Amino acid sequence: MERWIMHVDMDAFFASVEQRDHEAYQKQPVIVGGLSNRGVVSTASYEARSFGIHSAMPMVEARRRCPQGIFVAGNHGLYKAVSKQIFHIFQEFSPLVEPLSLDEAFLDITGMEKITLNQRDYAKLLKKRIKDELGLIASVGIAPNKFLAKLASDLDKPDGLVIIERGLEQSILRDMPIRRLWGVGKKTGEKLQELGFRTIGQIAQASLDELAKYLGKTLSYQLIELANGRDERKVEPERDIQSIGNEITFEQDLLQAAQVEKQFLALAEKVGWRLRLSGVKARTLTIKIRFASFQTITRSQSLIEPTNFDEVIYQMAVNLYRQVKVKESIRLLGITGSNLSLHEEESLFQEDQKKKALYHMMDDLKARFGENIITKANLIQKPHNEKDLPKG
Repeated sequence: MERWIMHVDMDAFFASVEQRDHEAYQKQPVIVGGLSNRGVVSTASYEARSFGIHSAMPMVEARRRCPQGIFVAGNHGLYKAVSKQIFHIFQEFSPLVEPLSLDEAFLDITGMEKITLNQRDYAKLLKKRIKDELGLIASVGIAPNKFLAKLASDLDKPDGLVIIERGLEQSILRDMPIRRLWGVGKKTGEKLQELGFRTIGQIAQASLDELAKYLGKTLSYQLIELANGRDERKVEPERDIQSIGNEITFEQDLLQAAQVEKQFLALAEKVGWRLRLSGVKARTLTIKIRFASFQTITRSQSLIEPTNFDEVIYQMAVNLYRQVKVKESIRLLGITGSNLSLHEEESLFQEDQKKKALYHMMDDLKARFGENIITKANLIQKPHNEKDLPKG
């Protein structure tokens, strides 16, 4: 049976919810994000995008480009509630729904045309349900695989519906820029440009052995497969948690190493608690540092034994930080734990058992009275703009 995958992406989701719920916001440039001068744009309505505003843009720049815009801090509780309603509709259209975020998902609709409508009419019906019941619009891409479906959903936004028919994959991909390929970020894109690649069609014709000399065999194989329109990944309804993290954006840049390490301690406490709350340990820890210039770097290290102990997370974060050549002030720090595993195994070391008992007591207090009820003495003053990173 021929496989068909649908990718549904809600258009300017946060901003669209705000426009739906506030009549005065409709057809106006709405920008959702951190409202302080150090905040960044989370989502911009299509009216705001006409001014060149986009996600991750500094809010100061957004205000400069569109001073008449409506700037909203956002209501994540509301967005999550609306997301649940959207996914309830998704699940009526397919038993196989893979969430990617609050506002997008893959649906496996293989064989649906035999028992209901054809792919195009099926997508139209889903879009109509979302619009009629929730007052929101979605863009839909349908294709033989996940990569092409996601690509298709982005080709005719907003309120789009694009189907990439089987057999037309390469003709559609041929002249697209290489940045359209999954796995091609800034650094990989620059490397490919240096090697003379400009289009997906050129990647499709590349020699695996030659490309692997520069990018490694795994990534090179993946890029060549995608460039030829091939992607065998299945829609996975029950995706495991891939990572748990937390980051802080500071109202004032950090200049001193002692300040940075203090904030890493705050982050380590938060991440450790969330790991224990989720019943997992992390084998790999990653720190994220964003400088005043908005340059962002990450550094990772893997442990022999996975952990969810605050002090282990903190020590590794500090060790990674001390290896970084810091030449300017820091505006954001983050810690993420990944390569997760259940922590059911009992440690053979008495010291670990004592720590586990202590953390159990601390976590119980946090659960009953709030996570800030107990913390390290030197963290009494909390940093400004802290947020959890979604479980990936």
